[in-house]
Amino acid sequence: MIICGIKASHDGAVAVIEDGRLRFSVETEKLGNGERYSSLGGVEQVTDILAGEGLSPSDIDQFVVDGWYTRDASGAPAVSIGEGERSLELAVAPYVEGPGDAGPLQRHSFAGQEFRGRSGGYVGFTHVANHLLGAYCASPFAVRRENALVLVWDGGIVPRLYDVQAATREVTLVSALLPVMGNTFADFSAAFEPFAADTSALSPAQAERHHLSIAGKAMAYAALGAAEAAAFPLLDDLIADFSRVDNDNGLLLGAKVASNREEIMPGLSNADIIATFQDYLGQRLLQRLTRLVERRFPGQHPNLVLGGGCALNIKWNTLIRASGLFREVFVPPFPSDAGAAIGTAVCEMFQRDTLALEWDVYSGPPLTADSTPEGWQIRPCDERQLALLMHTENEPVVVLSGRAELGPRALGNRSILAPATDPAMKVRLNAIKNRADYRPVAPICLVDRAKEVFVPGTPDPFMLFEHRMRPGWSERVPAVVHLDGTARLQTLDARSGLAAARVLAAYAEISGVPVLCNTSANFEGRGFFPDVASAARWGKTRYIWSDGLLYTNPGMG
Repeated sequence: MIICGIKASHDGAVAVIEDGRLRFSVETEKLGNGERYSSLGGVEQVTDILAGEGLSPSDIDQFVVDGWYTRDASGAPAVSIGEGERSLELAVAPYVEGPGDAGPLQRHSFAGQEFRGRSGGYVGFTHVANHLLGAYCASPFAVRRENALVLVWDGGIVPRLYDVQAATREVTLVSALLPVMGNTFADFSAAFEPFAADTSALSPAQAERHHLSIAGKAMAYAALGAAEAAAFPLLDDLIADFSRVDNDNGLLLGAKVASNREEIMPGLSNADIIATFQDYLGQRLLQRLTRLVERRFPGQHPNLVLGGGCALNIKWNTLIRASGLFREVFVPPFPSDAGAAIGTAVCEMFQRDTLALEWDVYSGPPLTADSTPEGWQIRPCDERQLALLMHTENEPVVVLSGRAELGPRALGNRSILAPATDPAMKVRLNAIKNRADYRPVAPICLVDRAKEVFVPGTPDPFMLFEHRMRPGWSERVPAVVHLDGTARLQTLDARSGLAAARVLAAYAEISGVPVLCNTSANFEGRGFFPDVASAARWGKTRYIWSDGLLYTNPGMG
């Protein structure tokens, strides 16, 4: 059974699952240095992506399209794709299940657009369902056939807690948790510098990209400030004053606090206010979860899965995991819309009696063939030689290997790796990437040495929780310590077969330090580099390494 999942709106992607195994998921931003959050270019792009993976539409048993909130002229959910004469509107499922639906996994059928697959038309599930099942079916709980609660918090919904029963494959809504939409933190932060911006002159796509970029930046910026818990009751009152839960409430709340800041949050800087609101949301979410779990599951510690765009907030993830409320907490590396094509295909897989998705995080597009960068010197270089070069020269290196990572985090295959022992390296990496100096640089660490360096130092292969340095290590690897003393750790197993893991293992043996800097390799505002030629055109590092070859720019000595 071959299922093709399609995400047509922002973070457009095409994913294929065959007999319960993810063959690939290609996000459009990762093709040809595409713009971040790119939508699907058109129906023909589905065919092109399939062809690049050795498939044709006629090989697909079922096409599945993700649900969305936009509507056509008749008021039915629909997504516009393509441009000019090739543009069309795809009928889709709603964003979230409604009172008339047969539960959260309601399957919707559509005709009109065939995609030229084996079945007539296509099917769809709500956008929330893709986050719900995409996260659960990718979890170890599904593999072990264990029940789990799934918290879905995304841009167009309040946080919703679902219960997945593995034996019966029943999925039910337990409760909504807060009267706050998932876009609220970003919208609130947009009222304050450095995120306040007049977007009136931007195109809708540009304005959307600006908005989508705020949440992650604001999470980092909050480290410049300190949360003021005394303001929490005031925020409770301000949110309670809204007559209904609405997507615009975050904008209105931010504007109200910004215009009355000395009355509402006297003496607080912009960073303090953003840190306060971020902590407020996390604490209120955990309080509500605690009350609900203690009431509904007394004496138990259920499993928890986090899905939706808000699951990229490592502060909230860490707060929930550290609470002890849950036996295990799992977040997939693609909890946001970047994983929606996977999630919507998983919904169809789940309907066909397969509980667990077999997957690998390195299932994005492969490196594309390219010509030798003009003027660059090339020589063979294995991973140990690369580690020695980084150690002796203290230079960052673009590392391109194998297939790209799923989701927004560079996890070693489309990364810039660098020694972390010099505090100036963080400044240098932010400068070459044209990022604000408050942005953190993530560490990668050998999994069997993580507890030596970090607290808690648990295996975290997807960079979705925060850790703190053990005594003495902040001084040894200062480039990966954030302004608040935390680090967004990725652990790597030296036996994984990944080139980055072999580089890290060799570097640890040479230097005694099992940690390197890791940040994404890409043009500003674009997806990961698809080839060496792109990294050479970018030209911000002296070295590029790709699958056994070292490319050196002699002009950067």
